Amino acid sequence: MNWDRIEGQWKQKRGKATHQWGKVMNDELASIAGKFEELVGRLQEKYGIAKEEAKQKVDEFKKNVEQLKKANIKLIKVQNLENKKKKLQKKVVKAKTTLKK
Repeated sequence: MNWDRIEGQWKQKRGKATHQWGKVMNDELASIAGKFEELVGRLQEKYGIAKEEAKQKVDEFKKNVEQLKKANIKLIKVQNLENKKKKLQKKVVKAKTTLKK
């Protein structure tokens, strides 16, 4: 995932960013609009950290978002499999009931 995609999906990511960096307010994150350098600068300002450290934190955030996305995809697949399993079990029960009659 490149930063352009994050910038494009910033409204969705903003909640995670708010949770990650409590000192950066939601309205500030809205005005940043996912722009990498803006976010780095705001983190420097709010947390009193060096530019390199702020960049590192943004990179870590990006990795966390990617990991969450992958985990959500896996979870959805598992849920879909569970739903299919339940449907098959219902069909088996129905078929057994029909055979007994």
